[in-house]
Amino acid sequence: MTVAAQTSPNLASRLVNGILAIRPLANLAKHQARQMMIKRAEKIGVPWTKEVQELQALDWATNLTQVQNPEISYPDYYLTSFHAYETGNLSWQAAFEVEPAAHAVHAKIWQGANAQGDAKLRQSYHDIVKNSLPYAPQDILDLGCSVGLSTFALQKVYPHAKITGLDLSPYFLAVANYRAQKRQTKINWVHAAAESTGLANASFDLVSIFLVCHELPQLATQQIFAEARRVLRPGGYLAIMDMNPQAEAYTKMPPYILTLLKSTEPYLDQYFALDIEQTMVEAGFQTPTITSNSPRHRTIIAQVSG
Repeated sequence: MTVAAQTSPNLASRLVNGILAIRPLANLAKHQARQMMIKRAEKIGVPWTKEVQELQALDWATNLTQVQNPEISYPDYYLTSFHAYETGNLSWQAAFEVEPAAHAVHAKIWQGANAQGDAKLRQSYHDIVKNSLPYAPQDILDLGCSVGLSTFALQKVYPHAKITGLDLSPYFLAVANYRAQKRQTKINWVHAAAESTGLANASFDLVSIFLVCHELPQLATQQIFAEARRVLRPGGYLAIMDMNPQAEAYTKMPPYILTLLKSTEPYLDQYFALDIEQTMVEAGFQTPTITSNSPRHRTIIAQVSG
């Protein structure tokens, strides 16, 4: 398989990388990025602190046992700091803060959207997916489902489908399982790596990957696309929603903000350099369609080749 071309980071990115290579500066940037999100959330009416405290007060042992695969092996790229958490996604704190963080991060995508920005972003993605698919998928896999926000959104759009949510973090899945129980809804949660799911060949009509690829090194993305191809049925679709490297919001981002962003996203350079169209084609998909669905994001949809 031909590896999609990589391009070197530009001068601004190289300068930021140099700053982040100095550990005290990197830690300061992570702290600043985290505090900025918390303040933004509280300002727009998202009770970050209160929501996290309520989740911390619960007994999570049962929910964790219900979803955790004790024999799982974590890939090296996953055992790093993500989103200002030293242990990345493998912590309760990260799991408890996913939802308020999503509201905070997406609050300024559209002017005046504030706390509704996250819901609007998800809706923009699903509108494109639903209009692009010639049928309603009956079996859907949500790869990198986190705490289930993307999974529940899929369930709302396709209420009659059987939906599986898969993630590497048992903490995220425990929160997702708790949310599903509160909603009295049935979703199959799987604790596995997206590049090696253990799921049956040709068992899904749609694989959805929502805001995951920018958190991956290029090799992992290639492997995940190949795995998505394996589990999709003939005529099935892969749909991706993620950051758009060509968006003006990123190409003209001030160095200070870029530093904060990259301090929480260790593989952002690799994602921005990835030829995602070619990578999907090499994984066994037809040439994808790419549609801007927000000032910062793009939706990418490809059907299984042959």
